[in-house]
Amino acid sequence: MGQGDVTRTSSFRSRLLAREPLIGTWLKTPSPIVADVLGLTGLDCVCIDAEHAPFDRLSIDACLSSLRASDMPALVRPPSSAPEHILNALDCGAAGIVAPHIRSREEAEGLSAACRYGAGGRGFAGSSRAAGYTTRPMSEHLKRSNAETAVIAQIEDLEALRDIDAIAGVEGVDCLFVGRIDLTVALGAASPTDDVVIDAVQLICAAGISHQRPVGMFVGDFNEIPRWRKAGASLFILKADHAFILEGARALRTDFDLLAASGAA
Repeated sequence: MGQGDVTRTSSFRSRLLAREPLIGTWLKTPSPIVADVLGLTGLDCVCIDAEHAPFDRLSIDACLSSLRASDMPALVRPPSSAPEHILNALDCGAAGIVAPHIRSREEAEGLSAACRYGAGGRGFAGSSRAAGYTTRPMSEHLKRSNAETAVIAQIEDLEALRDIDAIAGVEGVDCLFVGRIDLTVALGAASPTDDVVIDAVQLICAAGISHQRPVGMFVGDFNEIPRWRKAGASLFILKADHAFILEGARALRTDFDLLAASGAA
């Protein structure tokens, strides 16, 4: 593949910014084999969940290697939005960052700087996987990284709701991602379908539209997707490898029991 060829990974950010409808899933198992399997699917992206699953630096690196081998756009949700976590994920080859708990304009500005090269920003290393292990000229790597790295701010705190317009207006934040479950907890609601939570999600979507920022989210009910598409959401990261295993095993149990009841098994 030539250096100028467009790949699924290199085009992910442009597709995100164009608000194409994108569907991805979470990777919760720190296994390059599971990552390899997900890389064979037709999903638009896979997000490694290093915030809520037991990923360390080596397992993030191994899973990113597997996903990049199949040209599956791979995002990382790091344990926190600390610059060192972001640097590690991007050096290992992540197509973008889903940064948890962005609560203010200042934190959004810090996220944008940590994800891109420039004064006060991401530190440079030409020996990383992202840089082609020294095979890519510095000027090319800087240009490609700044153009192709997707910067996604997760909105899931009351402070973020109060500052949402300022967060959405930060240059370099490519997408607002609704952390609806944490919002439910923060708002003291009983369910993510409670009116107060729905109002908060609508507020985030409205801020995205106002500042021409794509909006992403997780929903537990596929029937909600048309509603949030109309509200401006275009990136959906749904289910996870754990869910696929459980659903497949349950379906196998059900199918076998039906056959057994009919005398066919």
